[in-house]
Amino acid sequence: MKHWTEGFDDDDADESLVRPYTITGGRTAPERDDLTLITLVTAISTVSSETGHGLRRMQPEHRTILALCKRPLAVAEVASALNLPVSVTKILIGDLIEADQVRARPPLAFAQAGGIPGMTILEAVRDGLRNL
Repeated sequence: MKHWTEGFDDDDADESLVRPYTITGGRTAPERDDLTLITLVTAISTVSSETGHGLRRMQPEHRTILALCKRPLAVAEVASALNLPVSVTKILIGDLIEADQVRARPPLAFAQAGGIPGMTILEAVRDGLRNL
């Protein structure tokens, strides 16, 4: 019988299996269900890396999210920049929302349309995902 890790290169196994679990503090699913791929995330202010201002543990990825989100970015764009799975990125963004360091909102076109996206926004999302 094959072991589930058989076939993984040692470097790949360390990086792909352990690191996301570690940076989320063992959490495997986001606590928030309002974060979608196109939810826009914007930093409110910078955080002192010494105090963490309510963060359980400030990971380098938290600081990177704050730096990236000085201008609004979609969750999918943040995940791509971090080179992490979207689920892990949502957990990290949730930490920052809880610590009142970032805000998340639906895209304006989506919100103004009463929650129903138009073809333009759907095509933009499709094209953006293809570029990832």
